[in-house]
Amino acid sequence: MEAIKARGLTKIFGDLVAVDHIDLDIPSGVVFGLLGPNGAGKTTTFRMIYGVLRPTEGRVWVYGHDVSKEPVKAKNLIGVLPEDTGIYPRLTAEENLIYFGKLHGMPETELKRKIEEYLSILELEEKRDFIAEKLSKGQRKKVAFIRAILHDPPILLLDEPTSSVDVVSARDIRNMIKDYAKKGNTVVLASHNMLEVEQLCDIVSIMHRGKIIHTGSIDEIKRLEGVKELEDVFVRLVRAEVF
Repeated sequence: MEAIKARGLTKIFGDLVAVDHIDLDIPSGVVFGLLGPNGAGKTTTFRMIYGVLRPTEGRVWVYGHDVSKEPVKAKNLIGVLPEDTGIYPRLTAEENLIYFGKLHGMPETELKRKIEEYLSILELEEKRDFIAEKLSKGQRKKVAFIRAILHDPPILLLDEPTSSVDVVSARDIRNMIKDYAKKGNTVVLASHNMLEVEQLCDIVSIMHRGKIIHTGSIDEIKRLEGVKELEDVFVRLVRAEVF
């Protein structure tokens, strides 16, 4: 069974077709990259997968659960790092994590242990008592990443997981993503960082103007396009759709 399956997924805002009848088949246990220029529809697709936007047309299933018909069951299987982080600005970094951990029913001892572990890995111990709105953009991103993985969901949806994050922490986050996938979990990430995508992803879909224009492993896509760098593939495919 696919971790995530979508058929005919479409979202229209007025005259704008943000996502245009896309199909997705994301297997369990892979790191899947959703790539595309700004405005391609990546974030809108993410929001439909985790149920905060209702599709205009089409359906999404998360491990067989229809997101529209069984939203609670589907959402319980997903950890999300959204584009805007989504952490509460008037809570401290630690309070944000405790709140979300309790929402997912985590036992107190496990919750405290994981918060300590992840704050240490991402060098946030000294910021734990800072009100979130006083944290830097990169620090808020790190708190939001911890929140996404805290309850060990089988699926992670990560929108630009290392943007605004310092180089050392970005490497730590990439290592955490690799380790998470090695345990059999599924990670879906949107990123503009082609080097990061090459390091992390087993499969990628390239999205442009609301459509999926190519899907495959990175090696397959490079071979088909006859180039050595993923960035060259990306530019070539997107420009071919423009002209």
